[in-house]
Amino acid sequence: MNGTVFLVGAGPGDPGLLTIRGAEVLGQADVVVHDRLSDPGLLSLAPSGAERVDVGKRPDDRGNQDAINGLLVAKAQQGLRVVRLKGGDPFVFGRGGEEAQALLAAGVPFEVVPGVTSAIAVPAYGGVPVTHRGLSTCFTVVAGHSRSVGNSPALGGTNWEALAAAGGTIVVLMGAAHRAEIADRLMGGGMSPSTPVLAVQWGTGPRQASVRTTLGRLAETVLAPPVTIVIGAVASLDLAWYGQRPLAGRTVVVTRASHQAPALSARLRDEGAQVLEVPTVAIAGPADGGAALRAAVGKLRGGSYSWVVFTSANGVDRFFEHVPDARWLSPARVAAVGPATAAALRAYRIQADLVPSDYRAEGLLASFPVPLHGATPSPGATPSSGPGATPSPSATRPAVLLPQAEGASDVLSAGLTRQGWAVEVVEAYRTVPVAAPPGLLTAASRADAVCFASSSAVRSYLDQAGSAGAELPAVIACIGPATAATARSRGLHVTVEASEHTLDGLVSALVRDLSGGPRG
Repeated sequence: MNGTVFLVGAGPGDPGLLTIRGAEVLGQADVVVHDRLSDPGLLSLAPSGAERVDVGKRPDDRGNQDAINGLLVAKAQQGLRVVRLKGGDPFVFGRGGEEAQALLAAGVPFEVVPGVTSAIAVPAYGGVPVTHRGLSTCFTVVAGHSRSVGNSPALGGTNWEALAAAGGTIVVLMGAAHRAEIADRLMGGGMSPSTPVLAVQWGTGPRQASVRTTLGRLAETVLAPPVTIVIGAVASLDLAWYGQRPLAGRTVVVTRASHQAPALSARLRDEGAQVLEVPTVAIAGPADGGAALRAAVGKLRGGSYSWVVFTSANGVDRFFEHVPDARWLSPARVAAVGPATAAALRAYRIQADLVPSDYRAEGLLASFPVPLHGATPSPGATPSSGPGATPSPSATRPAVLLPQAEGASDVLSAGLTRQGWAVEVVEAYRTVPVAAPPGLLTAASRADAVCFASSSAVRSYLDQAGSAGAELPAVIACIGPATAATARSRGLHVTVEASEHTLDGLVSALVRDLSGGPRG
């Protein structure tokens, strides 16, 4: 049985412009056939085992359209789900129609997933609407390559003189090399040399740059592809927004596990950054399959612990996989190392009794109640009384349950033990390395900064980047001292260390470092 081919528009550059349906089919792909305009970060949305085929990097047979058509047919006939990832929209100068014809002729099922075309998105990112009341009620999208400019309309070329007479906005794609001929023909059709022109290079991406000129001076304006040229009265508008945010023009690499990366990526995009997700770690179950954790949860139900202390959102999620009823935690109290962990608890209808103001193991130790003569506080004790608090003499349960990652630091468990608690550490999950495509690591080396939110991500990323010969971005940003210490132990110069050890704190620190203007 044939598989299905999905002709997916990747948008003009900003990966955030990929449609929900596009992301959905990418996540289910067996094969991704992509061109040179696809943001490399989009490839990480495909399963790690999916085959990735580059058909747009080199001018050889792989870039030949007939060869691409044959590749799509052949892969589908193997019963595979094939995503053909194309820049912009597949049916707007993307040759998606030709690929659809080939698939139809071969009897291969296909689906078209429209994308955001650069003809509209790039002008918008440049601060120009293609239509505007009082200035333009229509727009024309036209190719500016040699076939369009050099041929007469009878031979399939564009009637530029007719476009000039029609009025409205003209959006020219692929026209940098022939801008002089385009300008001459439009002016020959009656368009004024003073007509405003906006040219946007590398639109919607971190390298976006805009040039404002006129039709009469377009020929002498220095432009290089890829460029979108907007000609008409609307080009006089300057509704700038894209370059106004503090991280505009910056690319930041996010190394968190794929299920956690979106939270940090969203914060960075809100500040204007282009985000490249390179997940180099994943969360896996404990080595014993969860046997120790299940046993601990059983003892919790029996009242064996006075406190359950969580040090990460991952630990919370893994723990509650074995808790069928939140009432099992009663009468134990619950502590969370920071607000992200506390938020994860609230998702299970659990309100943390203790969240320190210093979101580290040391901060939790400093605010944790100390038992008297080895006893723990009674369920009615108030943890906010801090170190030295006097527990109830009726307290009889001295144990603390500490579900955490394999290989986690013993700072917290050792500190609680010194305070007089009986601490049971249970492995709740493991952080394991995930292989990143070498091309993604190469793209990441050209970024402005890389963010590390855990020591495991530092180790995995550096191991893989070293093996691939990929350099690191100039700015190394770490969420806190433990992660920064790991980075320094591997020879890195940590540029940014968040004073508040949260995602918001990391982003704020990065904004302070990078918003002073481009480096180099």
